Amino acid sequence: MSECTHDCSSCGSDCGSRTEPQSLLEKPNAMSNISKVVGVVSGKGGVGKTLVSSLLAVSMQRLGKNVGIMDADITGPSIPKAFGIHQKADACEFGIIPAKTKMGLDIMSINLLLENESDPVVWRGPVIAGVVKQFWTDVIWKDIDCLVVDMPPGTGDVPLTVFQSLPVDGIVIVTSPQELVSMIVEKAVKMAKLMNIPILGIIENMSYFECPDCGKRYSIYGESHIEEIAAQYDIPVLAKLPIDPQLAKLCDQGTIELFEGEWLTDAAEKIVSLEK
Repeated sequence: MSECTHDCSSCGSDCGSRTEPQSLLEKPNAMSNISKVVGVVSGKGGVGKTLVSSLLAVSMQRLGKNVGIMDADITGPSIPKAFGIHQKADACEFGIIPAKTKMGLDIMSINLLLENESDPVVWRGPVIAGVVKQFWTDVIWKDIDCLVVDMPPGTGDVPLTVFQSLPVDGIVIVTSPQELVSMIVEKAVKMAKLMNIPILGIIENMSYFECPDCGKRYSIYGESHIEEIAAQYDIPVLAKLPIDPQLAKLCDQGTIELFEGEWLTDAAEKIVSLEK
């Protein structure tokens, strides 16, 4: 019998000295200092995940916290556009330096590295997953109270990479009022539980439209079923965002930091108060 090398990953023996599985967590950049990591996920596209990531980050900053946003949606990056960032990320001998928004948020996105921000990213899954890891290991996230990770929709390579490689303290699931979302939310919930990631709650986007003249609310996309879904999985509803043309305008102008509204203040306070 050959001598034990203590590398259980390559050994087929079932011995009593088999070591525990090794953690897949990647070490952050040596100069990074990150207190909390929160993922923003959705089971499908088009529900406003990037909007929620942006508003959450700004809401936490308004509570006096230093916040960063990692744009992990490599093939569909839109965080820089929402914040009006067009410059490239800088680098030094110690790593990549994220861009700063006008109000001081740290931002990292693939668009900050491309020669032209409109260039498509035509990469396969493993390459994309590798870039997301590098956003953690190579970027200097300095003195960050909360890093918001804006993930692509679905349960594919990138969410799996983030859940395995980053010390995620919890996720926020973004959804919309359509009845089909119950199945989509269930997929996101099951993936989080499979990966032992805490679910902080659900945020429903496009929940209603409030008439600016009379104040009456209209359910443009149908009546909300979010409370039923949340109760089914014992998950709190953190907020309901309205359909607000002003929010869309601010995103288009790159001035999302100027939004007015307290829809996500409670959600931001919950994240800020998370215990490690």
